[in-house]
Amino acid sequence: MGSKGSFNRNYLRMKKHNFYAGPSILPEFTKKMTAEAALNFAETGLSVMEVSHRSKEFVAVMEEAQNLVRELLHVPEGYSVLFLQGGASLQFLMVPYNLMNKKSAYLNTGSWSSKAIKEAKFFGDVVEVASSKDANFNYLPKDYTVPEDADYFHITTNNTIYGTEILKEPDVNVPLAGDMSSDIFSRPIDVAKYDVIYAGAQKNLGPSGATLVIVKDEALQRVDRPIPTMLNYKTHIDKGSMFNTPATLPVFACLQTLQWLKEKGGVEGMEKINIEKAGLLYDELDRNKLFVPTVPNPEDRSRMNVTFVMAPDYTELEKDFLDFATQKGMVGIKGHRSVGGFRASLYNAMPYESVKALVEVMQDFEKNK
Repeated sequence: MGSKGSFNRNYLRMKKHNFYAGPSILPEFTKKMTAEAALNFAETGLSVMEVSHRSKEFVAVMEEAQNLVRELLHVPEGYSVLFLQGGASLQFLMVPYNLMNKKSAYLNTGSWSSKAIKEAKFFGDVVEVASSKDANFNYLPKDYTVPEDADYFHITTNNTIYGTEILKEPDVNVPLAGDMSSDIFSRPIDVAKYDVIYAGAQKNLGPSGATLVIVKDEALQRVDRPIPTMLNYKTHIDKGSMFNTPATLPVFACLQTLQWLKEKGGVEGMEKINIEKAGLLYDELDRNKLFVPTVPNPEDRSRMNVTFVMAPDYTELEKDFLDFATQKGMVGIKGHRSVGGFRASLYNAMPYESVKALVEVMQDFEKNK
C-alpha cells in the first residue's frame, strides 16, 4: 500500500503537457470554476448538472455566454448566437438544410470538409471548387473560382489532422460558411462575411457536448423546404437555445473560457500569443535535423495543430521519440491514426511554457542521436 501510494503521489507531481487535439486542454480558470459549479452553482446549493436550465441562474449563464461571443468576435447586428449540441458533424447537415437553396460550393482541405461535402449533396448541387487531396492535404488550394450563383462557399478554416489553416477570409463574391471548430477565438475574424460560423466547443472553447453557431438571420429566409423542428435554426433562435435542454455544464464551462479570454485581451491579444507559440515550434522543426513539418509552405501552416514526422533518414526513430517525449510529460503528440507521425495542438489554453518544454525535448532527443 505504501509503495502504491507513493507512486500515485509522484505521478500527480509530474508536470503534464497536454497536446491532445480534442477534447483538449482547458484554461485552469475554466476547470476550477466549473469544478466549483459542479458542486454548488451560483450559491443555489445545487450542481450546474442538476439545476433547471430554465432557472434564472442558468438563463443568466446562457445569455452572458452569448453576449460575450458577440463582444469578443465583434458580431454585427442581424446575427444570432446559439449553443447547440451534436458537434460540427451535425452542422455538416444543418448548414445545407437551412441555407442551401439549389447550389453550394465547398473547398476540400481535409477529412472534415470531405464529410461536410458528403452531407451537403443531399440538398442540391455541390461544387467542389478545389481540393488538396492530391498531396494528402498538406497545402491550401489558392487558384479556384467560386460560382457566383452558389448560396454559400464553405471552408474549414483549420484542419486538425493535416495541419493547415486559412488565416484570412477568402475574397469571394458569395457568403461564407465556416467550420471553425479548432481555431475559433484564436484570432480576429470578419463575421460579416459569413452566413454561418460553427464550432464544436471541445477544441478551443470548452468541454465536449456544446456547439457554438453564429448565423445570419437574413440568410434563413432563402430556403422554403420543410425543415424538421430540431434541425431548423429558427427553432433555436426563437427559443434562445432553450428549445430542448442545453448541455448545462459544457455551456457553463464555455462561459468561463470566454471570461478568461476577455481577461487575456480578447482574440486580438490571443492571436499575438498564438503566433509566438506556433513560431517557437515551427522554428525548431525547420532547424532540427530529425524532424520535418508535414506542411511545407509556411503560409499554409496551422497555428493550432502543428503536424510533423521524422526526417527520411530517421524514420526508424519514431517510436523512440514518442516514448522519450512521453517520459518527459508530453501527452497527446501522436499524430492522427490516418496520417501517423506527430501532432502538437497549441490551442488558446496551451501555455507558452509547454511549447518550450516540447522544443527542449526535441533538442535533447537530437543531442542523443
